[in-house]
Order: sequence, then C-alpha cells, then structure tokens
Amino acid sequence: MKDYDYDTIVVGAGPAGSTTSALLAEKGHKVVMIEKDKFPRYHVGESLMPFCYFTLERLGLVEKMNDIGFTKKFSVQFVTEDGSQSKPFYFFQHYDHPSSTTWQVMRSEFDNLIMEKARNNGTEIRELTKAKSLIKEDGNVVGINVENDAGKAYKITAPIVVDASGRNTFAQNKLKWKKKDPKLNKVATWTYFKGALKDPGLDAGSTTVAYLPGKGWFWYIPLEGDIVSVGIVAEKDYIFSGTKDLAEIFKREIQNNEWIKNHLESATQFGKYWSTGEYSYRSEFCADDGLLLVGDAFAFLDPVFSSGVFLALKSGEMAADAISNALISKDYSANQFEPYGKELCHGIESMRALVYAFYDDSFSFADLIKSHPDMRSDLTDCLIGDVFKDFTKLFGAVSDFANVPTKLPHGLVA
Repeated sequence: MKDYDYDTIVVGAGPAGSTTSALLAEKGHKVVMIEKDKFPRYHVGESLMPFCYFTLERLGLVEKMNDIGFTKKFSVQFVTEDGSQSKPFYFFQHYDHPSSTTWQVMRSEFDNLIMEKARNNGTEIRELTKAKSLIKEDGNVVGINVENDAGKAYKITAPIVVDASGRNTFAQNKLKWKKKDPKLNKVATWTYFKGALKDPGLDAGSTTVAYLPGKGWFWYIPLEGDIVSVGIVAEKDYIFSGTKDLAEIFKREIQNNEWIKNHLESATQFGKYWSTGEYSYRSEFCADDGLLLVGDAFAFLDPVFSSGVFLALKSGEMAADAISNALISKDYSANQFEPYGKELCHGIESMRALVYAFYDDSFSFADLIKSHPDMRSDLTDCLIGDVFKDFTKLFGAVSDFANVPTKLPHGLVA
C-alpha cells in the first residue's frame, strides 16, 4: 500500500496518545487520533510524579497546569496502621527545580488539556470512534478498522499505528501479547470523599500511603474542590474476605488505619465505588512492523508510586521522537523501535524493583536508608521518576532486605 490516509494513527486520547499525537503533529506529521469516549471523561490515577514536569514542559502546558489550580503536591508520606506518620518526603529537599512541585489532578481536566494540545497542534481527533481490528498487508500493520457512534464501519490507513488505548490494551488483546506480572496480582477499590481532613501547610496536598495488614494500603490523594480520592490496594483474598460489597469493604478497612479513620471521620462519601483487579502486566512486545505500543497499552505496574501517568507521558514523548525518525527514513519495521523498547523497559524495571520491595514483608525505607545512607539520593531519584539511570547499587542495597525481581525478558520488539 503506497497511498496512506495519514502518517500515523493513534488509538486512544489519554495522556500517552495525546502526547504522542501532539508532538508528532508539532513536527509536521499528519496524525489522526481516535477515541472511543467523548472528552472530558472520568479516569482514576490523579497523582503525578515530579518528573511528569519535563514532558508537560515540552508540550508547553506547565503554565496552564498552574493556571487551572490543581492541588500542589510537595511530598509523599507513609503512615503505619496505628497512625504514626513518617516525615513527609519533600521532593524539593533533594532536587531544587520547579519540577519538585508537582500536582494532584482531576484526570478529566488533565487528559482533556493534553488532548486539546494535540488538536491545536494539528491532530485530527475522532471521538466516539472505536478501534475494531488491525489491518495487515504482507505482515505489516498498515491501518485499523473502526466504527463510529452511528455504527458506521470504515478503515483508516497509515504506515504506523500507535496503540495508546490504556488498560483496554487493544493490540495486546488482538495479538495475544498480554503477560501478567508473576507476583503483582493486587486488587484495587476506590471512591471519593468530600469534607475529609487535609494536613496543614505544605502537607495539604501530600499523597499519603497508609498501611493495612499484610502489605495492603490506602492511597489518600487531596484534590481541588474539597475532594479526596481514597483507594485500597491489597491481595484479592484480603479485600474480599467476608463480603464483595465495596461500601462494606471501605467501612471495614477505614477502621484498620487510625490516620485514615481520623481523616475521614467528618467526610462524606459520594459517587460510586470502583474496583479493578490483577492489573499488572507487560506486553510480550512493544512493537511490530508498523505498530508501536505506549503507556498502559504497553505495560502497567502498580499504583503505589504513582508511576502510571508518568510512564504514559514519557513513553508518548519517546514514541513521538522514534516515529518521527521512522517517518523521515520511511523505515516502519519493528527494528526501528528497538531503542525505544530497551529504554522504556529499563525505566519500567527500575520502578518494578521498587514496587516488589515495597510489598516484601522484610523491607522498609527506613531500614534501607539507615543501613545504606549513601543510597538516599538514588532512592529519591527513583521515586520522583528519574528512572532511566543505572540503579545497580541501589537495588544491590535493597537486596539486603527484599527479593529484587529478575528483569522480565519480554517487552522488546517482535
């Protein structure tokens, strides 16, 4: 096929897809992005890592992020079951840069902001349009079959298709590439509260990780408008012990952490309760001839260190640069995307090792730093999203307290 409709088709308008689209269109490439929903739309995952700043800066959105009035996030803190708080982990104490102040966001507003940036840069956006299947010719992906909200089916062609469909994992499902993480088989349930207690001063916007028995935990994320996002992450057998009613589960677990109990005592829950399970996975491949996976459509780890949006933004940025090179060279083969896959998997493995340590019964951050004070800087780098470095020494120290996972062999090109 010589004559294509577009240079690139992007499936999904979340942070990964919109970042890819915005930066490709900015480079002058002809991009169409399809999205099954109508924006703005609801999405969980409100807490940003500090290093999200750099992709947002490249997109020209930092000033708008501040203008919107999202809650400022200066730190992360950890709270034991009895309510004892760690010292807040202030990002600016390690890294004196504007990125040290990040945000807690309403994803409906945040995602819409990036999508509109893609549109303003020249991306054609087709909402309420579903990707149905990949189109292949001679083994190469050359487009997709879609269906709009009126039920009309048609095809769109391009030499490169980007799957940014999030946890819908469009391409993984079609190609049977999905591989679950061997140990990260947690379940999450969450909801929202109004009138919940917020800590004073700089800590008002902190993400709090509050422990539950058996390495389960609450997230507590203060948002704008007197709203707090509260979630529970734990093993399936723990969460659903005794009942599958999500409201009852919340009522029960709030009693199991004194800090959470105190902070929600005067709060009112609103909206629905949500749940998702066994969500940690990575695609067998990040790319095939004419196909590239980004964000959650490629891999998802765990919500504990808020890496999801960061990896979506960063992979979108990396993908845009790799695709632009492919379009210029007219080489759309999987091999063209091998450096992308290697770098992205390296960053994911850094976070994955830290997530494994977090869930290890023998591990605590306090013990690690007490025993290896020289590792504080590397640990902080990993927590803020500076994950593409060499952390051999850090995880050598972590291995004194926890089992560090073997790197997964999959995730590179087909």
